[in-house]
Amino acid sequence: MAEINGLQLNFTPEAKEPMVKMPFQGNYTQEMYTQQIIDEYTAAGINPSRVWLQSFVLKDILYWLRADPAFGKQALYLDNRVDTPAGYKTAVADMQKLADQGVQVISPPIASLLSVDSQGKIVPSDYAIAAKAAGLKIITWSLERSGFLSQVKATKDYYYASFASAIKQDGDMYTVVDVLAQQVGILGLFSDWPATVTYYANCMGLGAP
Repeated sequence: MAEINGLQLNFTPEAKEPMVKMPFQGNYTQEMYTQQIIDEYTAAGINPSRVWLQSFVLKDILYWLRADPAFGKQALYLDNRVDTPAGYKTAVADMQKLADQGVQVISPPIASLLSVDSQGKIVPSDYAIAAKAAGLKIITWSLERSGFLSQVKATKDYYYASFASAIKQDGDMYTVVDVLAQQVGILGLFSDWPATVTYYANCMGLGAP
């Protein structure tokens, strides 16, 4: 934390789901766990605007919103409901409900945000359209994790599953980034390698969230 703070970079801590039964040892609750994350940054004097908390558990996001709105307002709800057809449908239908609960930033995998139209072009998905209509900000994941893009259709790659038919070569990664940035209107994009997104952002005059 001290090293990242010294470089004036932002923080993206994730509240991992505990692998032990909670409350741990009888008295350490899930809320105490999520509160401790906030407390660590507060004790270090880190401005909440530099901390992008993350969790796959909606209750964690709602707790942060209640306990410390300065942190909670930019907490990322990591949405893996989209991993099943039924979950995807529910996620699309519940966008306004999430916004009404105070959630401001939703963070699904890339494949949930993109689709292919009748002309074979990559376009925003129903999920992306619903999220924007509800006023939710979007930070998605993860780029540069899929190997050679010419193989994503054959391998049924997770991050390209919904639009793999439109991917022919590695350079199509820039099309993906461009549609996410310009048509979906994402706030940010997690990447396992920074070169592609940094080059794109610099060329397009985009800043960090």
